[in-house]
Amino acid sequence: MKDVLLLTGAGQIGMAIARRVGADKKIVVGDRRMENARSIADIMLSAGFDAAAVETDISSRDSIRALIAEGQKHGPITMLVNAAGVSPSQAPVDAILKVDLYGTAVLLEEVGRVIAPGGAGVTISSQSGHRMPALTAEADELLAITPTEELLALEILRPENIVDTLHAYQMAKRCNEKRVMAEAVKWGARGARVNSISPGIIVTPLAIDELNGPRGDFYKKMFASCPAGRPGTADEVANVAELLMGPKGAFITGADFLIDGGATATYFYGPLKPEA
Repeated sequence: MKDVLLLTGAGQIGMAIARRVGADKKIVVGDRRMENARSIADIMLSAGFDAAAVETDISSRDSIRALIAEGQKHGPITMLVNAAGVSPSQAPVDAILKVDLYGTAVLLEEVGRVIAPGGAGVTISSQSGHRMPALTAEADELLAITPTEELLALEILRPENIVDTLHAYQMAKRCNEKRVMAEAVKWGARGARVNSISPGIIVTPLAIDELNGPRGDFYKKMFASCPAGRPGTADEVANVAELLMGPKGAFITGADFLIDGGATATYFYGPLKPEA
């Protein structure tokens, strides 16, 4: 038996994190497309990791429970890396809310029920959650603690109140951050921790879709104008995840870490400011 790391979302960011923290663990890779899960698992196997692939749709509670059950066959679940999601250029509003918002909430809830003492989790959010206008304290609380099966019925998430796919994505990512805060309290009762990371433009296939999409010019201007002057890499996200999931991050839980090269700062206080 081994400690188990659940990785949802077979992409570059999730794999980079798993490579940092999964050397002595059974890594169970879940993705909606089995071929993607197998591809990442095979890459990790060829690099000396112990990995297995499972078809997983995080918008389905039953599918999440099946992933957890598969993990438990190998040992206690001690880590969760959630990098699953769809972007504004990849999916319609309802899919973004179902996967990025509801799916993440259910995943954190279900894993939080079984996470081993001393365990840790990270979920990948987005800088988009930081750029949208502030919500009311009441709205933030609703996103944080509403029962998962009632989330999509919230007034602020009703279709007539969602402007477009970007707005849906921003709401999903804001919900991710608030959900992590609330779940950190529950995970803490089991002696475990959970945090979120909000990357900016990271060079991955998903980001390339966005750069080639309708908001591509804005995103290119964003990383060209930000203090870092470039997009980020998956390994730079993994640097932070490694801290959060390891012993040096033992005092960090319920937090969100913005990793965007200063793009959000430039959006509010620099040349990317909308009025500018």
